[in-house]
Amino acid sequence: MKPLPVSPLAPNKKQILTPIAGCQMASRNASIYYDGRFDMLLMAFDPGTTVAGVLTTNKMPGPSINWCRKHLSSGTARGLVVNAGNANVFTGTHGIVACAETAKSAAAVLKCQPQEVMIASTGVIGEPIRYERIIANLPAAQAELADDAWEIAAATIMTTDTFAKMASRTASINGHSVKINGIAKGSGMISPNMATTLSFIVTDAKLPPSLLKAMLTRGIERSFNLITVDGDQSTSDMAMIFATCKSGPENIEFSTTKDPALRDFRRKLYDLLHDLAIQVVSDGEGASKLIRVAVSGAASALAAKRIAMSIANSPLVKAAIAGADANWGRIVMAVGKSGQKANRDKLSIAIGGIEVANNGMCVARYDKSKVNTHMNSKNIDIEVDVGVSRGRSIVWTCDLTHRYLEINADYRN
Repeated sequence: MKPLPVSPLAPNKKQILTPIAGCQMASRNASIYYDGRFDMLLMAFDPGTTVAGVLTTNKMPGPSINWCRKHLSSGTARGLVVNAGNANVFTGTHGIVACAETAKSAAAVLKCQPQEVMIASTGVIGEPIRYERIIANLPAAQAELADDAWEIAAATIMTTDTFAKMASRTASINGHSVKINGIAKGSGMISPNMATTLSFIVTDAKLPPSLLKAMLTRGIERSFNLITVDGDQSTSDMAMIFATCKSGPENIEFSTTKDPALRDFRRKLYDLLHDLAIQVVSDGEGASKLIRVAVSGAASALAAKRIAMSIANSPLVKAAIAGADANWGRIVMAVGKSGQKANRDKLSIAIGGIEVANNGMCVARYDKSKVNTHMNSKNIDIEVDVGVSRGRSIVWTCDLTHRYLEINADYRN
C-alpha cells in the first residue's frame, strides 16, 4: 500500500516525549509486512515494573490478545514486542506458536521470563505472520535500546495511520513529580469496546497493578470508548500501562484509586488518554473533519452514549458532513434508530451552536449562512437534546469521504 498523505486534522504542534526511568525501546525494519520502514518495536522495562491492560472484547481475538490476557494477571512485565502490518489473527496454530516463540526469544535477550513479555500485533487478518523475522531482529533491537526513541516507536506501530500519535503529562503524587508518556496507533476499524487501537502508556510512578488496571479502565471509558471512525472493532485492540516504579513517594500504599494523593495522577492520565483518542479519530481514514457529537436529555448516560454513537456511526450523517451539508434530518433519523428513548416533540438540534430544530420542527429562519460556514470548517459541533431526562454523553468521530473507500479497497494491494 502506498504511503498516505498526512491527515489535515493532524496536530499542528508535535508533543516531545522525554525519557522515563526504567524504560527503553528500539525499532527495526524486519520486513514482516512492509518494506523500507520500521515495523517492529521492542520495549524493555527494568525489574519491578508493574503492568495492567484493557483488551478487545471482539469474539475473534488474535493470539496476542489471548497471550496478554493470560499473562497480564501476574501484574509484572519486562518487555513488549509489537509488529505492524500483520495482525496475526485467524492463523491457527501458527499464530499461537508465533506468540510463544516471540516471547521466548524476547525473554532471552531481556533476561526475563517469557510470561513477562507482552505481545501486540496489528495489520492484515488471516495471513501467517513471519515471526521468524521478528525473532531474528530481537538481538539487534536489544543492542539498540534507547530511552529517547518515543517518536520512532510511535511511527513503528502505524499501519494506515498518517502521523505518529504521542502524548506526555507530568503529575504530582504526594508532592513528588512523576511522568506519563503514551503512544497509540489507529486510523480505521475504530469503534468502542476496547480499546479501538493499540495504545501503550508508561509512567515512572510507584503503583500496583490493581490500581493501574482500575485507573486505565476508567480512563478508557472516558476516551477510547468514546470515539469511532467506522463502527468496526478490531480483533487486536489493546491498551496497556506500565509503571516502572522509579519515582514517587516511598513506602506509601494506596488502597483505592480515589485516594486524594492520586487525584492529580488520575486527572493527568485521563487527559493523556483523551488526547491520544482524539489523535486517533483525527487520523480516521480519509478524514477531513473532526466531529463532536454531544447528546443531552437522555434517559441515562448510557442511553445518551448510544444515541451519540448512532449519530456518529451513521454513514449518511458522516457523508453529509463531508459534503458540508447541514442535513439535520439525518441526525433525527440516527436518533430514532438508536433504540433509546427520545421525545420527538421535544427534540432539539444545534449545529455549530446554532439551533436548527426544536420541538419536533425546523427552526424558522435560522441563520443558514452561519451554519454553512461552520460546516465548511475542520471542527464540526453537533448538539442534540432528546427531551427525556438528564443523561448526557459526548463522542467524537470524523466524516466519511471518498478517500476512506479508496484506502480500504486498496489495503492489501
